[in-house]
Amino acid sequence: MPNEKPHIVLCPNPERDEGLSFTMKTACLLKNAGLKVIICPVYTNKNQEELFSSFETIPLEKAVYGAGLLICLGGDGTILKAARAIMKRPVPMLGINLGHKGFMAELEPEQEALLLKAAMGEYSCIERMMIDVELIRDGKLIYSDTALNEAILCGTATTLKMRAYGDGSKITEYAGDGIIIATPTGSTAYSLSAGGSMVEPTAANILLTPICAHLITARPFVLAPDRNVKVISYGNKGKKIWLSVDGGELIPFYDGDELRIKRSDYTTVMAKVSDKSFYDIAFEKLGERE
Repeated sequence: MPNEKPHIVLCPNPERDEGLSFTMKTACLLKNAGLKVIICPVYTNKNQEELFSSFETIPLEKAVYGAGLLICLGGDGTILKAARAIMKRPVPMLGINLGHKGFMAELEPEQEALLLKAAMGEYSCIERMMIDVELIRDGKLIYSDTALNEAILCGTATTLKMRAYGDGSKITEYAGDGIIIATPTGSTAYSLSAGGSMVEPTAANILLTPICAHLITARPFVLAPDRNVKVISYGNKGKKIWLSVDGGELIPFYDGDELRIKRSDYTTVMAKVSDKSFYDIAFEKLGERE
């Protein structure tokens, strides 16, 4: 018997695709091309359950088995959530921008020809590094996660004192609104807005970017990928500090806690089908060429 053709996984964000109209249009397009399609929402709540009642859905972690491509229908947040969900079984991901900037998305909704081309397997793979994040309190692991974009320590309208170390050596120390530890993929997100460098997504680096530092000499750092980074807060006298990983839930962070960051063994694989370079996308999404 011939091997079964790899199926396509659609990951819609109902907040971006009202009534799932674009998702259903995409599913029909792919099915008419002879492809098997599985729909796996990455964001759901009770109010959205009726949207998915007309077809069968299965958990994303199961749907990726035997998949040839995972298509995210939404914004960058949809891609980030899906990437973390499938990192143990990476499948090439293609983003279709239904959000605002959609910097990580390869295609816009009207690019049906390129979508079909990718679904047929005509794409190249771009591997992007991820970082492992650990919160240590009193020598115990309190929280762990893996990020494609960044880990952020910040307060709420308050100035914080932070120190960052690389392999045990102090890198920087300052008072400010917080710190961002980003990947090259995350370099074009919050890190860029905070004054960090723009780094090609295929690079392998760990970026440290101060948030509104109250010191003119505080600068962002681009570190080697094998650097073990540690960040601590000190002297903050009970101020509320929060840890956020890829825009997820807010985790309380206290003086004496340690945030440990290192390059992850997991990666995210993005499918590339258009002829736009990283630089083309950067100027298109973030500004205009002269």
